[in-house]
Amino acid sequence: MSEFENSLSVIEQYFPDLTAIQKKLFAQLPALYSEWNEKVNVISRKDIDQLMSRHVLHSLAIAKAIRFDPGAKVMDIGTGGGFPGVPLAILYPEVEFTLVDSIEKKIKVLSAIVEQLELKNVTVLRSRAEELKLKVDYVVSRATAPMTDLINWSRSQCISGQKGSLPNGWVVLKGGDLDEELHDYRKIVMKFPVSDFFRDPFYDQKMVIYIPRQVL
Repeated sequence: MSEFENSLSVIEQYFPDLTAIQKKLFAQLPALYSEWNEKVNVISRKDIDQLMSRHVLHSLAIAKAIRFDPGAKVMDIGTGGGFPGVPLAILYPEVEFTLVDSIEKKIKVLSAIVEQLELKNVTVLRSRAEELKLKVDYVVSRATAPMTDLINWSRSQCISGQKGSLPNGWVVLKGGDLDEELHDYRKIVMKFPVSDFFRDPFYDQKMVIYIPRQVL
């Protein structure tokens, strides 16, 4: 691993207009996650030294596919250690994020990280997504479950409308062969290859998948 892979420069090369506060927050992530990961394993041990290039930047691929408007509400299902929710919340300080996971130890770590970063636009909840009474504009997730499950869990929470550059809906990070998984959505799905955004072989088989709420 090179020092570059876990440095702020990984983010700055693709997001050159970050504010000083955003740079400070992103720069804190490697040390913060390394410290917490020693106590509770929320990220693969082999990946922690590539947090910025494999987790933070990957999360931000969503921001290359869609822009969220100020005031938009976004729910991250199965957030785990806070991906993609935490990086997106740093990038979009005027957007309201709710990060949801059912595993208590992950939620405890994530709550502490959000508190240490002082992310006022983030709420962390231990729950199953389908049990929540929230109303949100967008649902994001990273490799949590099959697309049909994600939609079924959050269909009642995701409302029609448009609070970003694309109509409200699901914006999900996926990898591998998705033809079978997305077959039922083939007429409405939009696919954004992450390799179109970031120059790294790691992203060659990864996609941002978008499905609009209004047609479901």
